[in-house]
Amino acid sequence: MSELGPRLRGLRSERQWTLEATSQATGLARSTLSKIENGQMSPTYEALIKLAQGFGVDISELFEPHAAQAIQGGGSGRRSITRAGQGQRLDTPVYQHLLLCNDLSNKRMTPFHSTIVARSFNDFADWDRHPGEELFYVLQGRVELHTEFYQPERLDVGDCAYLDSRMGHRVISLSKKDALVLWVSTTLAEGPHAIP
Repeated sequence: MSELGPRLRGLRSERQWTLEATSQATGLARSTLSKIENGQMSPTYEALIKLAQGFGVDISELFEPHAAQAIQGGGSGRRSITRAGQGQRLDTPVYQHLLLCNDLSNKRMTPFHSTIVARSFNDFADWDRHPGEELFYVLQGRVELHTEFYQPERLDVGDCAYLDSRMGHRVISLSKKDALVLWVSTTLAEGPHAIP
């Protein structure tokens, strides 16, 4: 996360935005933005989405200003490889994410390998929710998926869940060791800063 604070300051500077203007563009409080910029707070995935949408950039560009761009004209041929144990770390009190294939911008999905450290529904301050859809696949351990509109579901190794990310959700580990999941979240957003 050490790159994120300076990168946000750089994006604000490029646009000549104050913290107040950035707050209005992203929907995040000025105090939250200041803490992220100064390395005093690690943002949630939902906050990263809001930052990317507010600045009109891909999530990967919050960490690397020169992330590989999409081929213009609708061509294909992009690829990205992340070796075992590599990726961009994003640690929160409830999850330890490793963002994968983060060198490509304008992706339609964000893959990450996550360690579920939360052990209780109450470990979360609020529901996670953001635009898009997501799938997670249990690699190790047992997890319990909590969603706003459904009863909790327990999932074991090899089980997966697909959900509308706008619905509040939380995932907790029921294992002695932290559970591991492969998570893939779409980054398609609604509104003027929608990722193409």
